Formats: sequence, C-alpha cells, structure tokens
Amino acid sequence: MNKVATLKLLREKQHRVETTRIKRYKPYPYQSKFHNDGEECRQRILMAANRVGKTYCGAAETAYHLTGEYPSWWEGRRFDKAVRVWVAGESNDTTRDIIQRELFGAPQDPQMKGTGAIPLKNIAETIRKPGVPNAYSAALVRHTSGRNSHISFKAYEQGFEKFMGEAVDVIWLDEEPKQEIFSQCITRTADTSGVVYMTFTPEKGMTNVVSAFLNDLKPGQSVSTATWEDVDHLDEKTKKQLLSVYSPAEREMRSKGIPVFGSGLIYPVVEDDIICEDFDLPRHYPVIAAVDFGFDHPTAISWAAFDPDNDVIYIYDEYRRSKETPIAHAAVLNARTPSIPVAFPHDGLQHDKGSGVQLAQQYRDLGVYMLPEHFSNPPADGKLTGNNSVEAGISILLQRFETDRLKIFESCTETMEEMRLYHRKNGKVVPIKDDLLSALRYAALSVERFGERLKSKTLFRKYGFETEIEYNNVGVV
Repeated sequence: MNKVATLKLLREKQHRVETTRIKRYKPYPYQSKFHNDGEECRQRILMAANRVGKTYCGAAETAYHLTGEYPSWWEGRRFDKAVRVWVAGESNDTTRDIIQRELFGAPQDPQMKGTGAIPLKNIAETIRKPGVPNAYSAALVRHTSGRNSHISFKAYEQGFEKFMGEAVDVIWLDEEPKQEIFSQCITRTADTSGVVYMTFTPEKGMTNVVSAFLNDLKPGQSVSTATWEDVDHLDEKTKKQLLSVYSPAEREMRSKGIPVFGSGLIYPVVEDDIICEDFDLPRHYPVIAAVDFGFDHPTAISWAAFDPDNDVIYIYDEYRRSKETPIAHAAVLNARTPSIPVAFPHDGLQHDKGSGVQLAQQYRDLGVYMLPEHFSNPPADGKLTGNNSVEAGISILLQRFETDRLKIFESCTETMEEMRLYHRKNGKVVPIKDDLLSALRYAALSVERFGERLKSKTLFRKYGFETEIEYNNVGVV
C-alpha cells in the first residue's frame, strides 16, 4: 500500500472515530444514576458543578432516545419507536452553541457534522433556523425502527407560548427554565408518558423550579448532583486555578453545584474540612450502625465509629435503597458488619399491617442486633433520658463538625450528596432527600453510648484473614 492510500485510510479511520463519539461514552457513577432514574422518574434534574460533563450527559441520553441505539449497560427509560424531541436553552445562540454542538458537532463548520453525540450515519436531515447563523430549527434522526425521530430546537427567550401545542416524547432543558415553561413541558409529555430532564449549574440560586424539586419532590421525580470530586478528568492544578478566579460566593456553586442557600444550609461547613480518607478502623473503636426505615423513599443505613482517645466520630460506610424489603436490608447489615448494634427511630416500633410484627422485631428475627429501645438524643446535663428532637440532634452534630470532631469517609458519596441539599425553608428543616442524614444522626449520636468494639471474628471475616497476626499485617492496630 502506497503512502497516499495509507494516509487516506488513516483519515477515514479517524473520521469514523470522530463521527461515532457516543460509542466511547463511559458514564461516571453520577451520570449512570441520572440515566437509571429515568426508568421510573418522568421528571429529573441534574444539578452539577461546572465542567463535570453534565451537558454531554444530557446529550448522550437524548441521542440514545433519538436513535434507539441503547448501549448494553443502559438501565434507564427506553423508547421502542421513533420519538419526537424538544431541546432548549436560554437563547437561540446558547441553544446553538451548547446543545446543538453537543448533539451534532461544531455549528460553524459543516465538516464537523456528526462529531457530537448523534452518529453521522443517523443524521438524516437538518433544517436551518432563519435569522440565527449556523443554527438548526429541527432535524430528522434515523431510528432503529426504520423511521425517523424528529428533534426541535427552542429557547426560553421565545416565551412559554413556544412550548405549547404538540405532544412530545422527550424534552431536554439545558439550564433552568422559568416555572411556566417547565409546566408547559410537563403538559407536553403527559399524553405520551414522556420524560423531561434538566441539566444545569444552579447559577440562579434557589429558583422556583429548583425549590420545587428540593422542597417538594413528587413521586416520579428525582434529583442528581455532581461535584468536581465526582470526576477524574479535572486535576488538582486545574481545580485550584479555577477556584482562584471565582469569587468566594461562587465557589460552592461552581465546584459543587450547590445553589446559594446562604444561611439556609443546615450544615454550613466546608466539605474539605469534614471529609477524610478511608482508613482501617482500630479494633478498640466502638462501632454502631443505624437505619432510617423507608420503602417508597429509601431505607438508609449509616455506620459510625468512635475514637475515644480524641473524641472524634467517623461515618465510615453508607447504604441507601428504595422499594426493598427488610430481608434485603438485613442481609446488607449482616454481611457488612455482623453482630454490631443497630440504632433505629421510633417508627421501628410500628406494627407491619401485613404481619402484625414490629418493624424493628422483623430485623431482629433476621439476625440483626437491633438496640432494645428506639433512638433518642443523648441526655442533657442533669437528665436521665434524651428526647427525639431533630433540631437538638442537628445542633450537637453541627458543633462536632465545627470543632473537627465529626468526620465522613470520602467513600460516603451519597451522604455528602444529601448534605449539600439539606436546608431550611422559613426556618424549618426540609425533610426531603435526608434519609442518609437521618441515619447518620442516629448513628453518630448513639455510637458513644451504645457502640461496641469490633469483634475479632468480624474483622477477620471482613478482610479474609484467620489469625490476628495476619490481620495486623494489613495495618489495623
């Protein structure tokens, strides 16, 4: 083969790589969660930091729906037919420069068509938008059914009237819309059992749309978050440089995707100050687990250890699942750290309508070491018993956070996700998406009183060793 032919072949190979970009999409865990939530949730938001891949996450899902070419790992919503799709951003220009680019390739260069999330082979036709250079008003995308999916490009600046009319299967909103536009989008997908999802950094703070998801999450809705720590393509040098140019008020929003709640945050602490690297727990640390019961909303379990020498509590493990039975949750408790005490709230004393057995007793019958009594706060000075006040418990934990006496292992990412959104409204705690934080409160405030030292057999079982000498070799004291 001569040099010209070889060069031509290499160019063709490169072209095929560039025009099948989506085949190399390997989602981060937060992206997978966002996609998977679509199986049951009709409306979703991905509220994330800058530069973590949130827009391409939305573009990838949109491309899958348009083409019907779902990857083998896909566990989210599927459409078995050609679909009608809307995508929208703040303005015609931003819709072109961000959404259109991510789906079809660089708008200003015709040679780049097909270098976005939609493969070139699937692009059947594109229709120009009058008055907006290089922008599309619509496009036809080949679907595996043999028919064409239809996608329309819109902008919030056009007004909510442009979001009225036809029924739509999929709507992707990149950036937060006003409430009236979001409401129209929900209406447009009502008859089709369609989906609406938003991807954005919360630059506008606590808008009505964001507030509705965080304060009044309905069945069929979900919230996903992502920070710089959830991705590995941003190195420490880059993150440090970016933080240096953001104002102090912007840093939490830009790096963690946190709306500006101000004093509304329940735990207004710096994440880096409370997160620590995972480490093997010394044997003399008392440990405990705590469960927050749920079904439609998740059952959550938090594990805590107490360092008696330094008066530090460590949250070292987590678990959160919905729509599972006590059998499944008990199996997790028995597998991870068997024979340690487990704290539980007062609703564990409620009787199951089917069996008539108390919920806590069901766990005991499954081999879980539930405490004899339900959770209560540590007794105040001069008191024999504590109360169940959420505010009192939060106050104790906040004091520990602020004095460096409560730490969370960096592997407990779902706990941190909840903490970023845990806030007050009109002075009251908003009990939404707080399952792990409730379990954390039970565990952290119980471990000093009721925790037990890890038993040797438990430690050996965890690490797979049979003798204490071998166990010491892994660095556990």
